[in-house]
Amino acid sequence: MRIRFSLVIAGAVWVVPLLNLCSAGPLPQTPKNPVMDEYQGVKVEDNYQWLEQDDDPAVKAWSDAQNRRTREYLDKLPDRAAIERQLTDWYAKTSPSYSGLVSRPGTLFASKFQPPKQQQMLVTLGSAEDLKSEKTVLDPNKLDPSGKTAIDWFVPSHDGKYVAMSISQGGSEDGTLHIYETATGKPLKDSIAHVQYPTAGGSAAWNADGAGIYYTRFPRKGERPDADLNFYQQVYFHKIGTPDSEDAYSIGDFPRIAEIKLEASHDGKYILATVANGDGGDFAHYLLGPDGDWKQLTQFSDQIKAARIGRDGALYLLSRADAPRGKILRMPLDKPELANATVIVPPSDAVIQFMEPTADAIYVGDLLGGPSQIRRFGLDGKGETIVPIPNISAVTEMESLEDDSLLFRDISYTEPAAWFHLTGNAPPKKTALVDSSPVSFADIEVSREMATSKDSTKVPLNIIRKKGTKLDGNNPTLLYGYGGYGVSMQPGFDFTRRLWFDRGGVWVVANIRGGGEFGEEWHKAGNLTKKQNVFDDFAAAAQYLINEKWTRPERLAILGGSNGGLLMGAMFTQHPDLVRAVVSAVGIYDMLRVELAPNGAFNVTEFGTVKDPDQFKALYAYSPYHHVAEDTNYPAILFMTGANDGRVAPYHSRKMVARLDEANKSSNPILLRTSTSSGHGIGTALSERIKQLADQYSFLFAQLEMRPH
Repeated sequence: MRIRFSLVIAGAVWVVPLLNLCSAGPLPQTPKNPVMDEYQGVKVEDNYQWLEQDDDPAVKAWSDAQNRRTREYLDKLPDRAAIERQLTDWYAKTSPSYSGLVSRPGTLFASKFQPPKQQQMLVTLGSAEDLKSEKTVLDPNKLDPSGKTAIDWFVPSHDGKYVAMSISQGGSEDGTLHIYETATGKPLKDSIAHVQYPTAGGSAAWNADGAGIYYTRFPRKGERPDADLNFYQQVYFHKIGTPDSEDAYSIGDFPRIAEIKLEASHDGKYILATVANGDGGDFAHYLLGPDGDWKQLTQFSDQIKAARIGRDGALYLLSRADAPRGKILRMPLDKPELANATVIVPPSDAVIQFMEPTADAIYVGDLLGGPSQIRRFGLDGKGETIVPIPNISAVTEMESLEDDSLLFRDISYTEPAAWFHLTGNAPPKKTALVDSSPVSFADIEVSREMATSKDSTKVPLNIIRKKGTKLDGNNPTLLYGYGGYGVSMQPGFDFTRRLWFDRGGVWVVANIRGGGEFGEEWHKAGNLTKKQNVFDDFAAAAQYLINEKWTRPERLAILGGSNGGLLMGAMFTQHPDLVRAVVSAVGIYDMLRVELAPNGAFNVTEFGTVKDPDQFKALYAYSPYHHVAEDTNYPAILFMTGANDGRVAPYHSRKMVARLDEANKSSNPILLRTSTSSGHGIGTALSERIKQLADQYSFLFAQLEMRPH
């Protein structure tokens, strides 16, 4: 499963003057144990490979010593405790937030997040306008008051009587499937282990009469070698009320790194399996029809990126074949062959992100370089209309209702998320499902500017700041980026940025290559052997902010997580003098060994492999761990990782810190924070998230010398 990560930070009021906080305590002793590996005839020495062993007592002792040093540093920062209290108070004052809406006859299912509760709950509503009708199906906070139990995903039966859900602990994303009665919230006896894992995710789809469910399953011990137990995902069928040992294999002759997403048609007569070939963005599709046989519809090479079953006896396909920004095809279910598909929405300048068919229309969610738009078409592709929504905003979800109207969730940099109801060609109306913020953003504005990358490519920057911010080169600025997997950095609201702005801070989101903001070409220009373009784009963004007097290197910080952590590593190894501070979370740094971890194998289709000569050359050329240079003045860096991370092995952060400790010439702190109660970030308890945010903000405030204005 792709190593997506969304990172936000928050802070609170300073009440004491800033101190001299450049240095941290004594470094833990880090023994060198040289190991020589050879790749494509190139010998590479690795002094810290021993830090890869999670269960080694010496590794645990070293990691604990780093954590103690980090805590001693962070806890001495001015107002660190007050920042955490402020965050806790703000979260307690936020409104409930609803996401993941699924419509069933007379019922809406939704994930509800309501701080100060630690985890999202599963609830039902009579409609998006009737909050009084809300009922709780499952509250993980009651199951586990420690806040370490989370719902990975849920799927209601077609009549809404039952709901299946994957539940995991400690941010592990290792999910067990449970089935609950919707009306009472009572669990059935059914329980199926290991249906979800960070490598390939997991999903399920009910059959027509609700008597059983198709679900993804990883191999059981003894079915395959231990090294393959988080690979070779397959689909099984479970009849409700029977032991899972009796479940029937359905389909699964797929690649080792296959990731399967299941979807049922509106009536449950068809099951669609979308199979990803790892994380590189290639998909194949299979359809199970009433005859009980699976039929392959598309292959990885066909460039069909998404498929949805319509209510009109047709399958709708999002294709990027000869259309890097996307086109939509319609295929009859009674003749499900790609040769029978016809184009109903041709390519345009807009990048098609997703689609939602109803009985009489198809709604298309587009990207315009970052912001969104929605177009409505008839099922034949005629009658195009553009739905009026705010300009610099993002449509993050769509769900068609039983009456063929549409709900969509919209969010911007200055307005919290809200669900809108759309009927026909009428203007959308805001529903009762509206987030509120404990602080106002009325004085915040956003502009979109263009940096020029090394190869002259124009890179959009979304610059968010207080109105009237002066271009004097003195603004503390935080630059965020990701750049991978075709994942687009779209507008998003975070009320905790308020305190960043109140200290004169500027927040910048860069739409660099590797993402999907401008379609498949934008993605492909930043993956495999072209990954260096991603780092060049981000460096160009930083240089633009300096040249245009938004900031200067001494007041510039960068932030990224996961694939964005790799971006951080490349940035401070290639341009150590360009920024003052770095926060890098759950990042990848040793690009020569990343594919040896289970989820790393899934990322080969995005990053490449050392087994391919050209790809090895590219990986070795930018791998951050291998480009830490002796006697270099590195910026202040806060590394964050989770002990339960199944997407990016925590050892990447350990090895990177060990190497930097050895090479860093500056007095700037290099800190490692390891959370024992979380993983990659998904399913992390709110209290731990707040502690992480408080650490990040207090660190950045100190490094950039930020005081309240």
